[in-house]
Amino acid sequence: MEVPASYGLGPIEVTAVGGDEVEMVAPVHGSGYSIAGCSGGGSVTSWGGGGVRLRCGEGPAATLNDAMRLTVVEVRGTTAVLRVAPAF
Repeated sequence: MEVPASYGLGPIEVTAVGGDEVEMVAPVHGSGYSIAGCSGGGSVTSWGGGGVRLRCGEGPAATLNDAMRLTVVEVRGTTAVLRVAPAF
């Protein structure tokens, strides 16, 4: 899923959906990132740059880079509905 460059992330790729969680990875643009509201952490990704891995459940939105809100609206089996919006 493409997101605006101003969010500081490249395309978000969903890597797993199950139970009540969605796991995602995305490359990070710039010198850092911040995450609040769901479990997550940084890692060096297989595509060679800095990246972030998130695991979020249904419910409150996660705020990334103080610029983007990501909400897991619903998880149904192996399908999930995500909402991405500006953080303000």
